[in-house]
Amino acid sequence: MSVREMLEKRENEMLSPLAQRSAGSRGRMHELPADDLRTEYQRDRDRILHCKAFRRLKGKTQVFLSPQGDHYRTRLTHTLEVNQVARTIARALRLNEDLTEAIALGHDLGHTPFGHAGEYALRKLLDTGFEHRQQSRRVVEVLERDGMGLNLTYEVINGIEHHSGHIHPITLEGCCVHLADRIAYVNHDIDDAVRAGLLTEEDLPRSAVKRLGYSHGERISRMIGSIVRNSQDRPQVRMEEDAWNALLELRDYLFRYVYSRDWAKGEISKTEHIVSELFTFYRDHPAEMPNEYLVIAYREGTERAATDYVAGMTDRYAVRMYERLYIPPFFNE
Repeated sequence: MSVREMLEKRENEMLSPLAQRSAGSRGRMHELPADDLRTEYQRDRDRILHCKAFRRLKGKTQVFLSPQGDHYRTRLTHTLEVNQVARTIARALRLNEDLTEAIALGHDLGHTPFGHAGEYALRKLLDTGFEHRQQSRRVVEVLERDGMGLNLTYEVINGIEHHSGHIHPITLEGCCVHLADRIAYVNHDIDDAVRAGLLTEEDLPRSAVKRLGYSHGERISRMIGSIVRNSQDRPQVRMEEDAWNALLELRDYLFRYVYSRDWAKGEISKTEHIVSELFTFYRDHPAEMPNEYLVIAYREGTERAATDYVAGMTDRYAVRMYERLYIPPFFNE
């Protein structure tokens, strides 16, 4: 018996009847020979972890644009926090942690530079709109490995595409990530806002804090506990209603007093301008893009190629390209 077969046997013995088994995957677009050491979802996790888009997450903003300090979240640290929360939920519910981890690590691969400001900018420019969750699917299916894609399993791709939005993933493991994403960003955005001096713990809505806790760690623990109590041995992964309402109250508070503050609006307008100008330039001058995007331009049009190129940029790279295109160099006399 191979290591993979032993792992699959262990899944059958230990996981909940509601869990997705690795051996029960619907498969990949292109069939692969079985791996002796890893299950199918472990292979997907490794493919995501080693891809270029995952490495670029460290250079993409979460909320605070070009923060002065080393401890603010990036898209990479957000992804790792989502992974930790989702795996904790999955473990408690005896679901497939490997599938959960693969979805969590891949869920934001298609995020733009400058956080949601970049996403909004592209959305306004495109008649078809732009959603980072759909772009994440495109990254793993089309863009990675020089246009070959990562050839992931159906369950992982589905969980990545539906980690946000109104359509839920087909697996309970994907639902773990769906909830973990919200738990992670609400709590770490509060933490970053406190660090930035935009609010204090005492400013948070009292009713939500009373229900969920008075510290970062306590709130996360209570949210996870609420999900586990409400989902044990049930074909759902949901938070208890009172805890969910408290989470929404905290999220609404962040939108009013952090995301929509004047300083944020000013920074957002700058980054939207950069993304818009870059997209327009590369759409109109496709020969200026790297070769892999020229192939996309030929196959799918220059608008699609420019979208893929700009969406894949890190914050710093986007600023550097903008400076190169629109700001004349200054020479010391």
